[in-house]
Amino acid sequence: MTDRTEFTRRRLLAAAGAAPLALAAGRVLAQVAEGQPMPAGVELPPLPGERMRWAIVGLGSFAIGQVIPGFGEARQSRMTAFVSGNPAKARDLGARHGVSRFYDYADYDTMRGDDEIDCVYIVLPVGLHAEYTVRALEAGKHVLCEKPMASTSAECERMIAAARANDRQLGVAYRVHFEPTNREAKRRIAAGELGAIRHVQCDHGFNANPRFPPHKWRLEKALAGGGSMFDIGVYGLNTSLMMLEGDAPVAVSAVYAYPRDDARFAEVEGGIDWRLTTASGVNLTGSSSYCYSPYVSRQRYFGASASIEMQPATTYDDNNLVMEGGGGPRREIGAGNPMTQFAAQVDGFSEAARAGRAHLTPGEMGLRDLRLIEAMYRSADAGGAVVEL
Repeated sequence: MTDRTEFTRRRLLAAAGAAPLALAAGRVLAQVAEGQPMPAGVELPPLPGERMRWAIVGLGSFAIGQVIPGFGEARQSRMTAFVSGNPAKARDLGARHGVSRFYDYADYDTMRGDDEIDCVYIVLPVGLHAEYTVRALEAGKHVLCEKPMASTSAECERMIAAARANDRQLGVAYRVHFEPTNREAKRRIAAGELGAIRHVQCDHGFNANPRFPPHKWRLEKALAGGGSMFDIGVYGLNTSLMMLEGDAPVAVSAVYAYPRDDARFAEVEGGIDWRLTTASGVNLTGSSSYCYSPYVSRQRYFGASASIEMQPATTYDDNNLVMEGGGGPRREIGAGNPMTQFAAQVDGFSEAARAGRAHLTPGEMGLRDLRLIEAMYRSADAGGAVVEL
């Protein structure tokens, strides 16, 4: 039987001991209620009205599946307009994403008077890049253009000239420069973790299906500009040069590598194997193809003391980095969510445009790559002769 007096005494003692704690807690709550000062060094998201405002030109599968969702994660950028030849699709997407300004290709130039558009993202087939980029620049808008920049180096030069004449920024959407796994590979290479780079190998391709609309236009020269090297091989070329920043190409050679009687390739090349030499003597070898199955996206960087393999290397959502050598075992290195590359790319461009400085992947980079691809085609047309750059 419990002693009622002892029970009551214990409760009183416990209550008495808790009183100072309760008082202390009350003081903490009062302090919190009064509010705390802004922590130093915390980056605040910009207000919606401070973000750069974008028009998306072209609402195909890539724009809908990757570009538009990327804006949902962006901190410096927001969509305010869609440009499409399909008004119903544009308005449906607008309702989903809070976009209320719509243009078609007939009234495209009237964007000049729209103060709710700062930047334009060109997501059209390659053959239309130059025209719609120049017109947007002349309308006073900054332009981020999908890769490859244009159908010819001459078109690239015209685009760059239009940007300069109108004092606007021009960038090429080489999203891999903003993708965390590739950025980690670049960091390790720049830090010397592989030693001196000796060789780079890259392979990119897929099996083109002319009955699939997103593939169909890629097989038509007027829209595609060129073949597999324009569309998929440019990833290997541009990403490899990204990793060897500052080591300029000096020579290139190439041969065609596809069945010449394949009806799919009546207008564009279906595959090419290429070799590029840099000023320091590093050789880059690559292949690009519309005949590979399954989809191939692979980059390899061989150094004097270690190597990196990325497979897949340049996809939208599933890149991988494996490192060997350097005093450690073979190890897989994680670096972040690849999907962040889309938001990071548009935010990077917004920041550059606002500050009046060149984008990380400017028009001059797109021109360089087009000149290299044109040199590859000249070499392949000459049976693989070396073309000095």
